[in-house]
Amino acid sequence: MADWYDEEIELLESYFDEHTMSVHLIENTPPRAKRGSPGDWTLVDLSDEILSYEDLDAMANAIMESARNDRFSFIEIQEEGAVVVQLRNLRIAIASPPFADKYEISAIRPITKLSMEDYDLSPKLMKRLETRAEGILVSGAPGSGKSTFAAALAEFYSQQGNVVKTLEQPRDLQVSEDIVQYSPLDGSMEKAADVLLLVRPDYVVYDELRKDSDFQAYADLRSAGVGMVGVVHAGSAIDAIQRLIHGGRVELGQVPSTVDTVIHIEAGRVAKVSSLSLKVKLPTGMSSSQRDLARPVVEVRDFEEGILEYEMFTFGGERVVMPVRGEVTTYRRAGRTPVKRGVPGESVPISVSYSKKKVTIYAGRKYARQRLDIYADNTYLFTTVIGRNGESSIRIKTKQGKALVDAIEEGAVITAKIA
Repeated sequence: MADWYDEEIELLESYFDEHTMSVHLIENTPPRAKRGSPGDWTLVDLSDEILSYEDLDAMANAIMESARNDRFSFIEIQEEGAVVVQLRNLRIAIASPPFADKYEISAIRPITKLSMEDYDLSPKLMKRLETRAEGILVSGAPGSGKSTFAAALAEFYSQQGNVVKTLEQPRDLQVSEDIVQYSPLDGSMEKAADVLLLVRPDYVVYDELRKDSDFQAYADLRSAGVGMVGVVHAGSAIDAIQRLIHGGRVELGQVPSTVDTVIHIEAGRVAKVSSLSLKVKLPTGMSSSQRDLARPVVEVRDFEEGILEYEMFTFGGERVVMPVRGEVTTYRRAGRTPVKRGVPGESVPISVSYSKKKVTIYAGRKYARQRLDIYADNTYLFTTVIGRNGESSIRIKTKQGKALVDAIEEGAVITAKIA
């Protein structure tokens, strides 16, 4: 290996210690690193040196040359101004003009490899993973530790005597040697999935689901009988499910057979587990006199408690994700009739759908006539009033409607609080 790029790689590796999650090198700034663990880290300066364009250009060239000359490394993506490299156990993203306004190199190294025993899961959940769960989504925010959990789950299934493969771009899951890691074939995950079917795996870990084609490949493998574990960016378990059905990626009636378990990760731990099932019933909130409105309903329950939290169904040609569990109870007229109400600042579980003419926010009848502040990734958008039917409809052509649809299509997490 040539000395000139040996020295650059040694410099990059010198920025890491046993507590470093990632190193961030940006033109005209000092080198920085995230140190700590998922959900508990700090960004620290590594030196007073200001990095120049020439510094980063030399390191970027060294990284790519090293990847070309090392059989355990590879260049995953190479476009004008954007390169993604897997250099041994480092996942490195390189951005430069014209893609970015300045040079940036981000290097991520996993500092934690865990087994399923480390997560201290309940016997009930362990039994489900061993016997029933075959369509799993592992959700969480960036840096929450969801890929670490997915890797532990892959090794758990392998140790149970199953043939396990992964689909990744880039290939950076830390798994044992008996698990073969696949990447897009000719730039297509769908083509890679077709080849995987010929290999006949028992389980495939798909890291991660982003585009329509990713969700479709996941669904196709699952419908072929392959046990699936998909990793998806989402702020909550229900947000992960909504990403699954967004834009008709998976038909509503096929959701429980595609995904039966959602495991949400926060700060490296399992924070929430939801189970999905399909029933033909009258959706909650409709009166018994409307029996003719019974329809297939996907129930989303808290797995550990068995409590029904959301119902998903089609109504008026639109997909509805309806929260059915309240949190605050007050009473009307001497306490004869309990009424679910909220308090200012309280988070409200909502679902959002849109058609060509309107965007609809569903909150449930317990929030009828209340004002809700709507946020996209914690950025305030607007305030709306929930109608008597538990929803607020906003015309697409309005400023508010356009802002909300744009945020949804950009993958933002939509939340609400009582105004």
